[in-house]
Amino acid sequence: MRCSYCGEPLSSSEPGEIWNGFHQACFDENGKIERRDLTETELKTQKRNEEIEKIPLTTTLEFPEYEIEKTLEIITAECVFGMNIFRDMFAGIRDLVGGRSDTTQKVLRDSRKTCLYELRVEAYELGADGVIGIDLDYQEFSGQGKSMLFLVASGTAVKFKK
Repeated sequence: MRCSYCGEPLSSSEPGEIWNGFHQACFDENGKIERRDLTETELKTQKRNEEIEKIPLTTTLEFPEYEIEKTLEIITAECVFGMNIFRDMFAGIRDLVGGRSDTTQKVLRDSRKTCLYELRVEAYELGADGVIGIDLDYQEFSGQGKSMLFLVASGTAVKFKK
């Protein structure tokens, strides 16, 4: 996810620095968006990020609203997220008493969003218009008191007929 003002990535691990899709630093002391002229580089980055966000993704092998002209190649994105000791501890308690683990679900959601964004970046860099046949594979690695969530998103980058 990206800041709606500056276009830089938002990190869910820094909750005090994010507010309604914006970095805290993008606001002045009165809670208003800091109005400053963006540099040429910032404008290019913002435009690039907007184009990346528009790339459509699907788990199916076609887009109903687009005709595929060319298949480019298989692309992947990989994410590894650490489950900190507190998340592990609370997830362990949930194992004993039952119920949903909100912290684990949040890590799963964040990893999915991050991986799909990175898949869009891969497609953008290839000049693709979309990605079809997306598959998400989750794996957990744990041991020695540590737990990591590994997610791979793969799909086929395609060009649409104009």
